[in-house]
Amino acid sequence: MRNSVRLIAGVFVLAAGLAAEETSVTTITVAVKSPYDSPVDNASVIVKFVKGRSKAKLGKKIMTSWERRTNQEGLAKIPPIPRGSILVQVIAKGYQTFGQTFDIEEEQKTIEVKLNPPQAQYSSHQ
Repeated sequence: MRNSVRLIAGVFVLAAGLAAEETSVTTITVAVKSPYDSPVDNASVIVKFVKGRSKAKLGKKIMTSWERRTNQEGLAKIPPIPRGSILVQVIAKGYQTFGQTFDIEEEQKTIEVKLNPPQAQYSSHQ
């Protein structure tokens, strides 16, 4: 009888931990703009969760990443991702690749990315 009570109490504690963890997610929108503040469409946006461990999975590392393309307004909407440190990479034809880590603690966040034009190639033979 005592073992069944302990088992039931353990299940409730685990369920409470899972419910608390599910509320700690954020929805991210990445706005990609050119150097002249015009939206960049069809840019590849990669978002990776890079820091944190899951309490529900007994400390196993959380592996979450999303890849989206921007629409005509230059926006890419990312589904819910755990709060914490995330890596945002943006790749677009005709621009330098962007990559930066952000600490996200809000429920909804818009990250604005301004892409730079490509640099001239460097050669030691010139």
